[in-house]
Amino acid sequence: MASEGDEDKASGPAEETAAAAAEAAAVAAGPQSGESVRVDSWIWAVRLIKTRSAGAAACKGGHVRVNGERVKPAHSVRVGDEVRLRHEGRERIVVVKRLIRKRVGAPVAVQCYVDNSPPPPPREAVAPAGIRDRGAGRPTKRDRRELERLRALEQGSSPKVR
Repeated sequence: MASEGDEDKASGPAEETAAAAAEAAAVAAGPQSGESVRVDSWIWAVRLIKTRSAGAAACKGGHVRVNGERVKPAHSVRVGDEVRLRHEGRERIVVVKRLIRKRVGAPVAVQCYVDNSPPPPPREAVAPAGIRDRGAGRPTKRDRRELERLRALEQGSSPKVR
């Protein structure tokens, strides 16, 4: 039976080789010397967006800014650029550390940028009003009016009195 110290020594070199492999993957995914990377391709490669076409659509819609300017999908990204991306109701602010063209694993992708984004807002712990139990059937007129009153109270407006 091995002691705890032996396990740490055994996992140390394995972790180092995994880190070296991740570093090699990032270098291999990078552009050749003198080449540039498109912004839509880069935000996809570092996993800020799920698909490259979604990255291009975000650029066309004005949701991507590089150094404060709206950019088209073919805009070139350089090391040190600040990329702002509005996606899924949240703004991501990242600074480019490394250029990569191919999509890589999440641990490697995180090494390619510095995340300066504000923390995401906390999720509400309150269950939303108006969800009916499965099999409860169609709501009656009285049920519907009660739901409307609940929703009006949640939104802060006064409920309508009839």
